[in-house]
Amino acid sequence: MFENDQREDVEALLKADVEFRRLYQHHQELDSKVHDADIGVLPIDPNTLVSMKKEKLATKARLERLWADRRHMVH
Repeated sequence: MFENDQREDVEALLKADVEFRRLYQHHQELDSKVHDADIGVLPIDPNTLVSMKKEKLATKARLERLWADRRHMVH
């Protein structure tokens, strides 16, 4: 996530914004679990996996809104 953005900007926001950091870490955890479930390492029922994927997408959307808001404040 945020691959096209300056890593320094992302790092600065992670340090400065508690909510952004919490959501970013939560997204990373969900991403790891979804990946493990998709490759069969983490046994999980299909309904739980769908819920995790939806939560991951919602978290990503919130992160992107926070990122956009921050970018508008800087520019």
